[in-house]
Amino acid sequence: MNFLQNKTAIVTGASKGIGKAISFDLAKNGCNLFLVSRTEKDLEKTKKEILKIYDVKVHFFSADIKNFNEVKNTFDKIFNIENKIDILINNAGITKDNILARMTENDWQDVIETNLSGYFNCCKHIIKNMIRNKYGRIINISSVIGSNGNTGQINYAASKAGLKGLTKSLSKEVGARNITVNSISPGFIETDMTEELKDLNKKKFLNNISLKRFGSPNEVAKLVSFIASDDAAYITGQTITIDGGIN
Repeated sequence: MNFLQNKTAIVTGASKGIGKAISFDLAKNGCNLFLVSRTEKDLEKTKKEILKIYDVKVHFFSADIKNFNEVKNTFDKIFNIENKIDILINNAGITKDNILARMTENDWQDVIETNLSGYFNCCKHIIKNMIRNKYGRIINISSVIGSNGNTGQINYAASKAGLKGLTKSLSKEVGARNITVNSISPGFIETDMTEELKDLNKKKFLNNISLKRFGSPNEVAKLVSFIASDDAAYITGQTITIDGGIN
């Protein structure tokens, strides 16, 4: 089912984890891709892997989304290749965990600037293109930590909580132009981050999940593809949780 045939998406943080899974699922559904990440080598690998399986167009650009001008220059290059971008997936993000007493100013600033300001930068530089084309799907990847909080993650929690307000407010600004803006809030997903958890912590987290397992990046990706499709045209301003039922 190529229900995203002839659509074009930008995916940030596309070289690994959830972002890579999202890129593959979009391609599976016929979507052309612009992959963005800080690591050019990983992006090139992801592009080759996608093209081995799917008949779509894939370009990639290395960029740090927290740098306003770098994002502008990257998006300008994208618009020179494709003048209509249908979908923006804001997925890039970082963690720098520590309790407040030990957290440095740089730990705070880096996470906020990447996970929140970086999303502003991407939305800012694409919104005029979507308004001009009277069509768009913006999907911000948040986290249940933004709602529930977590010890040692006040910077990450604050950045993800901020996305809820950004999503809701932007959806009100651009809804009349046939542009939807939504946020997806994953729980504990099998990524490099959960691989680093100690067995005792894994057991504790699993005990709080109704389904008694971590989610997979592919499960998040399938939800993203649906929200990006025309089947979800009447969904906007929402934060949709996919967490296996965290208590």
